[in-house]
Amino acid sequence: MLGISLPTLPLLGGAKHDPSTDPVVLSYEQVEEIGRDLDALRAEVVADLGAKDREYIYRIIKAQRGFEVAGRGLMYLGFLPPFWLAAVGALGVSKILDNMEIGHNVMHGQYDWMREPGLNSRVFEWDTVCPADQWRHSHNYMHHTYTNIVGRDRDIGYGILRMDQGQKWHPYYLGNPVYAFALMMLFEWGVMLHDLETENVIKGKRKWHDVKPLLQGMRRKAGRQVLKDYVVFPLLTGPLFVTTLLGNASANLVRNVWTYSIIFCGHFPTGVQTFTEEETAEETRGQWYVRQMLGSANIEGSRLFHIMSGNLSHQIEHHLFPDIPANRYPEMAPRVRALCEKNGLPYNTGGFFKQIGSVWGKIFTLALPDFLTGSTPPTGVIVERRKATV
Repeated sequence: MLGISLPTLPLLGGAKHDPSTDPVVLSYEQVEEIGRDLDALRAEVVADLGAKDREYIYRIIKAQRGFEVAGRGLMYLGFLPPFWLAAVGALGVSKILDNMEIGHNVMHGQYDWMREPGLNSRVFEWDTVCPADQWRHSHNYMHHTYTNIVGRDRDIGYGILRMDQGQKWHPYYLGNPVYAFALMMLFEWGVMLHDLETENVIKGKRKWHDVKPLLQGMRRKAGRQVLKDYVVFPLLTGPLFVTTLLGNASANLVRNVWTYSIIFCGHFPTGVQTFTEEETAEETRGQWYVRQMLGSANIEGSRLFHIMSGNLSHQIEHHLFPDIPANRYPEMAPRVRALCEKNGLPYNTGGFFKQIGSVWGKIFTLALPDFLTGSTPPTGVIVERRKATV
């Protein structure tokens, strides 16, 4: 470790170096080699994009539309409980596919190469109350640029939760589990308000006149969604207005709970690391890649499970390659995992119940002040930030 051009080796992940824990140490050259390997993997997949990817997304869109038509049709038989439950299930699946495997991925530009107007990331709109343009800023830019950097990535807690020890404890956080449950139930509305930075508006850090255009966009988009789900379609079923309204609300609830759970499993299980602005300043491409791998977690499951998660069950691969069609993540994952193992990096993965259990455990633990829990941040990875000189 001689010849390092920095006085100390910063510890990615916000943890303090304790030699007894034998943390992984990566040299500058190792990190840059990881970057070159991942760039090569990306280039290989991009060069192979073609007919099978086009056919895949068209099949998903066809299935999504089929479930929506089935759900809307079954609502006309909603006076019979089995048909009402089937309608809710079909609509729930339709909304999950629309939001996750289609909307989320299309708006990342994963299918821009097809030059299909309906799949253009800049104009696509999805079946949820959040305006697509606002989501592209809060998610595509803010989250994917500053992934897990405390103070920059607002996905760490969504402005209302304490999800990391780097967030200073306050008595407000005693309500952490309640806030998390409310966010889960109303997730599409939480996503809609995300770019507004409501907590900063309340604190006076952001002026109302600065967010006026955002509010106008929210009102237009949410108004259309509420009109569609809670007025127009219920009216079309005539005397079944109430059962249809409740069915649509239930389908939205199914989508909200599922989406929240998948996203939180990819970002907050035990072992996922966070970072400071200082230790991520002037990152190289390789250092950015390492941050994505350390700040993400995967969920193991079947092919159907991966489709229903929008392949965000491969959150590590998604953070590494956000604009690569998500259906390619399963084939990329073994190579990413092998690269992690080669360099001694953790590859955080586990079953759904393991990951969601650790997430809720963290939500309850971080509701309390640190002196009561005795918890410590995960051991990080020491990275040489600049090329060594001899």
